[in-house]
Amino acid sequence: MRYETIQNLKDEEFKRCTGVSREMFEKMLKVVREGIRDFGRTPKLTRADQLLLNLMYWREYRTEFHIGLTYGVSESTVCRTIKKIEDVLVKSGEFNLPGKKVLQAGDTLIEVILIDATEQSIERQHLPWRAVPGEKTKTALQRQKEAAYTKSTVDHRPENSENYCHSIWKWQ
Repeated sequence: MRYETIQNLKDEEFKRCTGVSREMFEKMLKVVREGIRDFGRTPKLTRADQLLLNLMYWREYRTEFHIGLTYGVSESTVCRTIKKIEDVLVKSGEFNLPGKKVLQAGDTLIEVILIDATEQSIERQHLPWRAVPGEKTKTALQRQKEAAYTKSTVDHRPENSENYCHSIWKWQ
């Protein structure tokens, strides 16, 4: 998603897409443009696209690989861009989160909810293996045939080996 595609969105849609208002995005973009100097060859991504890439990384928790595929750059380029943009925004001092003391003000009401999430076994009805009690399934009958066949081939004698030997002795 490039900046050219989202710059014409309504303010509500822009915020929904990027996670920040258009005014905040412009303020961040101004800081990024002032904080990063241009040298060497021109980058594939504009400063607005680099900022948008960073917002996508922060908001959507996408991997650098997937962001690189979206923007047509390598994973290492995404990593360098994220670090560079983060450093510039933090160094400006305009986009810091409030400190720990502000968040732990004395007038804050803290509510604690305790949830018991231990595992407990659930008693439930055991379903029968067969649809009709006492009737063997098709698979069970097949296994029984295979077991009988394997038994006879291992011994090299039929299942009824006593009768087989007895009949041989009778012939002689």
